Amino acid sequence: MKLPPKLALLLTLPPLLWAGNAVVGRWAAGAIPPLTLNFLRWLLAFVVLAPLARPLWADRAALRRRWRYFAWTGFLGMGCYNALQYQALHSSTPLNVTLIAASLPLWMLGVGAIFHGVRPDRRQVLGALLSLLGVALVLSRGHLQTLREVQFVEGDLLMLLAVFSWAIYSWQLARPPAHMQGPARPAWDWASLLMAQLVFGLGFAGLSAGVEQALDTQPVVWGSGLALALVYVALGPSLLAYRCWGLGVTQAGPALAAFFGNLTPVFAALLSAALLGEWPQWYHGAAFGLIAAGIVVSARR
Repeated sequence: MKLPPKLALLLTLPPLLWAGNAVVGRWAAGAIPPLTLNFLRWLLAFVVLAPLARPLWADRAALRRRWRYFAWTGFLGMGCYNALQYQALHSSTPLNVTLIAASLPLWMLGVGAIFHGVRPDRRQVLGALLSLLGVALVLSRGHLQTLREVQFVEGDLLMLLAVFSWAIYSWQLARPPAHMQGPARPAWDWASLLMAQLVFGLGFAGLSAGVEQALDTQPVVWGSGLALALVYVALGPSLLAYRCWGLGVTQAGPALAAFFGNLTPVFAALLSAALLGEWPQWYHGAAFGLIAAGIVVSARR
């Protein structure tokens, strides 16, 4: 398949926004517990999105008839992935977490093969390997032998679960049940479709945050910095990124979209370098080349 520039932009913008989310999330780790951060993120997104989702509020009966699908996607996409990622960073290193997240293309291909009968071809496997090599080059700063020193801890297992949940979520967008296809699909716009997931996802996020607040002694340190961080993660990585990701996955398919997800650690490296005053090195350019090659190879037929 050909990759139009508009589709490439749709699939590139979410990794850029998610990279910013990782930088903000690391900064906010000392100011707010991870599950509480996830809940407040989606609570603000709910407030902003609610006025735009008028078709949903006007047809709540359609939501009630399809509540199982939206509860499932809301749980996976909003109640699980970022909550597990934020939690993983408390016991694992950014290197481990980013490396595990970079395995998403392989998880996507595996979920497609096991649950949807979509067998990967040689080009998709080769594209996955090229993209993973590019990400490994960035994480190791050009010295791949350092990857041998990675040791897995509890947080790594949480991140594996997060990546697995995201792969299932993406396939649910691409292969929805019959009542979400064709004429049976509700006549909702993107805001209503996202809100239908958020109605349930916010409940899961709030429940986990409540348990965290009851068990965790870390207080929330309010300030202008935290307020700005919450606004960014609610608008950028949440609403805008999810809108672009949903469109991109639907048009390109979840397997190809996963390769663009591998741009996240590369963007994170560049953003971190800019904030810390460290200029990109040769391996950043080489990683971009490898990841782009993986995208091109997997997109060709």
